[in-house]
Amino acid sequence: MGIPLPGEIGERAREILAGRLAPVPARDAATVVLLRDAPLEAYLLKRQPTMAFAAGAHVFPGGSVDPRDTDHAVAWAGPSPAAWGEIFHAGEATARGLVCAAVRETFEESGVLLAGRDAATVVADTTGDDWESDRLALIGRTLSFAEFLDRRGLVLRSDLLKAWGHWITPEVETRRFDTRFFVAALPSGQRTRDVGGEAARVAWMRPEAAIEAAESGEVLLMPPTLHTLTELAAFETIDDVFAHDRTITTVMPSAAEVDGGIVLTVPGLDYRGALAGRASARAERAGEARA
Repeated sequence: MGIPLPGEIGERAREILAGRLAPVPARDAATVVLLRDAPLEAYLLKRQPTMAFAAGAHVFPGGSVDPRDTDHAVAWAGPSPAAWGEIFHAGEATARGLVCAAVRETFEESGVLLAGRDAATVVADTTGDDWESDRLALIGRTLSFAEFLDRRGLVLRSDLLKAWGHWITPEVETRRFDTRFFVAALPSGQRTRDVGGEAARVAWMRPEAAIEAAESGEVLLMPPTLHTLTELAAFETIDDVFAHDRTITTVMPSAAEVDGGIVLTVPGLDYRGALAGRASARAERAGEARA
């Protein structure tokens, strides 16, 4: 079973499958699943309907790696770029850019900053006109992330991130991203805010509620977002998520011709199975409590 690819994108897929059209290269990108507890919820942004990529979809904060994200001037605390490279099977420079982009894009798209004065502290509040001015300067690329951290005497806290996944946009798309997924807990004292820009609205949602909303057609979730939420639906708390022994595998949906039509196949995508597993685990825990 796959996702039908009708019209223009279906014809593009046929051309690529036939070798008559070369796919565009994928750009390095990072995405961060912000989480909070009681109950476990994820932060989602609904992209503006006018966006060129994933228009109208609910997504996690994230975006492309800026060339300046690989700058060694970025103040750093936590696992090194080399260590992240081993996790993501990437070179040290690429890994540095991915982690920096993850932290920078999270701040740009949610106002949450995974940084502190040193390796043991985290910024407690990022509200106020001065923070907003810096956030807009980062978005406008008139300020680099290295300059932003240096100006405020902060270090990026890479230890506040956990590697979660690796998705590559299908070759049939005209805009493609080689995206590493991270998870992170909302730091104590900080709060997300509706920062506008690419987002039409923002919301905290339980993973299973977001999945059910997608199934009913209330929200649009791209396959990587849906897949990630199905995985997170199996956990009760942020501690459970971070304690999970995670192995990163690369997933790239692919187009195929089936019964004369073109479909997109997504390996391992089974949101119904995830919900069923969540319900089973809850029932088991309830039985243990009664016993």
